[in-house]
Amino acid sequence: MKGHRYVFVAGLHRSGTSLVARLLGEHPDIAAITDAPVPENEGCYLQGAIPHTARHGVPGHFATDPDQHLVEGCALDRLETRVRMEADWSRWFDSARPWRVEKSPVNLTRTRLLQSLFPMSQFIIVTRHPAFTAEAMRKWVDVEAIGFRGYWQGAHDLVLADLEYLHCAMIVRYEDLVERPQTMRRAMFAFLDLPVCESARQIANGNRRYLDSAQRSSAAYSRLGYAPGASCGPLLPRVRHPLRAIVERVEEVLANTDYAEGWRMSD
Repeated sequence: MKGHRYVFVAGLHRSGTSLVARLLGEHPDIAAITDAPVPENEGCYLQGAIPHTARHGVPGHFATDPDQHLVEGCALDRLETRVRMEADWSRWFDSARPWRVEKSPVNLTRTRLLQSLFPMSQFIIVTRHPAFTAEAMRKWVDVEAIGFRGYWQGAHDLVLADLEYLHCAMIVRYEDLVERPQTMRRAMFAFLDLPVCESARQIANGNRRYLDSAQRSSAAYSRLGYAPGASCGPLLPRVRHPLRAIVERVEEVLANTDYAEGWRMSD
């Protein structure tokens, strides 16, 4: 078998990265990490090539820490890093499947290094409206004390800057995924150039539990279509790929829904 292809899923904590990884892992051609003795089956804990200690990946802190922004040409960008990562991960993936999905929030600040280590890799970056992300984060941190709104914006400013260096990347908003799950599944598999597989998974809209608080928020981020009052506007473009046919296929899937018109969630 030729070398495995990786799709790395990245996003802030509580953004929906686990949901995306589970949906991708349903595909018969994609191997996912399951039943690992680590939080949310995150691959960053299962390898020793890139240091991951209690000071790394801290919710509400890691994405704006300059020391955790890893790019091509850094000290870890070497063959030994890739070899060690694949060796450490090998026991957790089904070797018969050509694709591997690895989901860790810290991938958000490592996309450029991971692309250099695995040149054929693709990235799915998961975002969630800052108002809803803040409400979901309250179970872990004091969002006001850490200045979560500024953290969220700084993290996504970095993401969009790094996106310019990536060959194959797709932005998936949590809101689009839970509102139009079948459309977004088809779009993600089109991005990976894989046929759609059937899924019986029921996707719940986790934003509904935070609706009242989020709608009172003025948090917004126009670059991703997020508006005050917990509403969303259009997001275009959302795909980068060197093959024009892949981009057009994803756009065709998305054009068959009203996602581009935005939405405002109601009770």
